[in-house]
Amino acid sequence: MSGVRSDALADEAFWTLVEAELARQPARVLRRAMPDWSRCARGSQLPPAGDWRQWLLIGGRGSGKTRAGAEWIRALALGQAPLAGQVHGRIALVAETLGDAREVMIEGESGLRALDYAVRPVFEATRRRLVFANGAVAQIFSSEDPDALRGYQFDAAWGDELAKWKHADACFDNLQLALRLGAAPRMVLTTTPRAVPLLKRLLEEPGTAVTRMRTAENRANLAAGFVQAMESRYGGSRLARQELDGELIEARDDALFDRGTIDRLRVRAAPELRRVVVAVDPPATATRRSDACGIVAAGLAADGTIYVLADRSRRGARPPEWAGAAVRLFQDLEADRIVAEVNQGGDMVEAVIRTVAPGVPVTAVRATRGKWVRAEPVAALYEQGRVRHAGSFAALEDELCDFGPDGLSNGRSPDRLDALVWAVTALTQPVAEPRVRGL
Repeated sequence: MSGVRSDALADEAFWTLVEAELARQPARVLRRAMPDWSRCARGSQLPPAGDWRQWLLIGGRGSGKTRAGAEWIRALALGQAPLAGQVHGRIALVAETLGDAREVMIEGESGLRALDYAVRPVFEATRRRLVFANGAVAQIFSSEDPDALRGYQFDAAWGDELAKWKHADACFDNLQLALRLGAAPRMVLTTTPRAVPLLKRLLEEPGTAVTRMRTAENRANLAAGFVQAMESRYGGSRLARQELDGELIEARDDALFDRGTIDRLRVRAAPELRRVVVAVDPPATATRRSDACGIVAAGLAADGTIYVLADRSRRGARPPEWAGAAVRLFQDLEADRIVAEVNQGGDMVEAVIRTVAPGVPVTAVRATRGKWVRAEPVAALYEQGRVRHAGSFAALEDELCDFGPDGLSNGRSPDRLDALVWAVTALTQPVAEPRVRGL
């Protein structure tokens, strides 16, 4: 086989896996020529012409972003014209988490291993890499650990859902520094738009080529009626413009929380904390269309600053499931208490949590005022610099920055916001003999 040389070519275990793949695939598949993606793709799914370093592919959900990214990487790894003039043997794949990198970019329905090959590439889980039959290697990384990119060199990269990356700036900077092999190393960044600083900065950089796609453009490859159902339900809303049309929507003018303030005060990790709480805002029902169960953790530092630590909110979860998620977060953070709103379920809320973990301390709280009124004091703490986010929580932050006097622009319940408000409010209440711990 021709292509780049790598230690994979001498890796006996790798070739054993390749032979196993060959044995599993029907001969007719192995003889079949690879489809010409450059002919069947939409124009917006193909890399633009010109001298660019990063290709920013912004699109609505289901618009074909992942397929476009995967096909481009496949072409580079195999040196397939017209998308690639030569083999690119060292490739970085970066997602929000390692799980996303594997489940979406590699094993997903439109991921790298789902494409047609003469010999399908092999994913080596222990080494966190995808190895192609010609020896080209695609290494996976998580935005949760930007430093993991140090020491590597690449000649191509694919970053997925850039707007959701945990430590976006540090991760992107390290990826840029690692992209230094070959005459003209390039990357593609596929993402649903969010008004985060990194995305806005890249849109202004001269080395960025931008392509935009709408969900409706990919109608032929989506479930029958999906686009019509989404447009009927959300058409014209801010959510539809962002999630279906791929528009970058700035925070609404009347939003209670300011994205710029959240970004300015963001830290990578919290310091030692005196108290940690997990707040739960249960839904009334447990169906796909139900409100989410808000599950947010926060901690109080010695100087009085509150740090948002995690968002484990769940949609469509039954009571034992959301209670289990809350208890796991409580245990992961060695929290002091679970704070649970009981307006929807009364005594059942506390009972279901204690069924999962009988010894967990639970404080039941009941809302007697509207969501806006309860959230105003918390928003004031943000403005005073007394609440910081330890990491990035895209869904939670989207909700905060879209919450106005009339609620969320999509009309749904702000469950993540509610849980955050309960967590922060609990930490502003005095308690006796706090203990100090590090996270």
